[in-house]
Amino acid sequence: MFFRRIAAPLAAAATLSLAGLSCAHAGGYPDKPVRIIVPSTAGGALDFLARVVGARLSQQWGQAVVVENRPGAGGIVGSQFVAQSPPDGQTLLIVATGYTVNPFIYAKLPYDTVKDFTPITLLAETSHVLAASPQSKITSIQHLLKTVHEKPGRITYAVSGIGTGGWLTGELMKKEGKLNMLAIPYKGSGAATSGVVAGQTDLLITDVGPVLPFTQSGQLKPLAVTGLKRSPQLPGVPTLDESGMKGFEVGAWAGILGPGGMPPTLVAQIQHDFAVAANAPDVKEKLTTQGYDAVVSSPDEFRKVISDELGKWGELLRNAGIKPTEQ
Repeated sequence: MFFRRIAAPLAAAATLSLAGLSCAHAGGYPDKPVRIIVPSTAGGALDFLARVVGARLSQQWGQAVVVENRPGAGGIVGSQFVAQSPPDGQTLLIVATGYTVNPFIYAKLPYDTVKDFTPITLLAETSHVLAASPQSKITSIQHLLKTVHEKPGRITYAVSGIGTGGWLTGELMKKEGKLNMLAIPYKGSGAATSGVVAGQTDLLITDVGPVLPFTQSGQLKPLAVTGLKRSPQLPGVPTLDESGMKGFEVGAWAGILGPGGMPPTLVAQIQHDFAVAANAPDVKEKLTTQGYDAVVSSPDEFRKVISDELGKWGELLRNAGIKPTEQ
């Protein structure tokens, strides 16, 4: 299985433990503005999540939460900035699946993926969607599979960068379906979406949320979602499993990290505050309308997710013959 969801009993237990925490901020935290670093461009999924939850945190804390985009090198630029920041909770990082993939596609990272960061909490999860350009003649996954087998190497799909969830989904599709398709990486999900809308590439693989306005307006044709269940936001769109790729399941997650070496009491306080913010009714509604489910997890649960993902994607990429390259 290539999608990991926190088990309901664990999530419930985390919620109950959070409820018992004191609302008093650890050491007066925060006593100045907090930065959430988004290691990708503005307008993408991580940017959306950081701004929605950050706005709620600002209300809770009575301090500004500044969302700062630091894109570059598949998320490495922003991640390095946080890894080198003081472990005082003033600078946090929002990451997605690509964070656990970079060690296997880049020969050398300027940080240690495990040791240089402190897991705080998972934040949200969603499925990916495959959508076609209006100019594309592809009308369904069955049609796509037939076309790819008849014309190998002719079908292109846009992703928001190497190592992103969409890119991984495409690599897994190619491996499991023996498909010869060409990935076209863009600088961010916004650019990838615009490229497909303009007909520069045939398909788009990305999170459900950012493409909803384009599917609703007819600028993109949704073909399938990658979870085993249909997306509530796209109920008429089948899953890849339903469409002939039996057992195929990939999902996307987002979570919050801090620099390595953060004090456990501070980590617990920040986790608690993020959990309160993510579960606020207005925040949950905004996430749901954009295709995301709010997730509550403990730091240890998130640490295990990262460990599991590192093992999973490392094995997949090695088996696919993808070797690390220089940045």
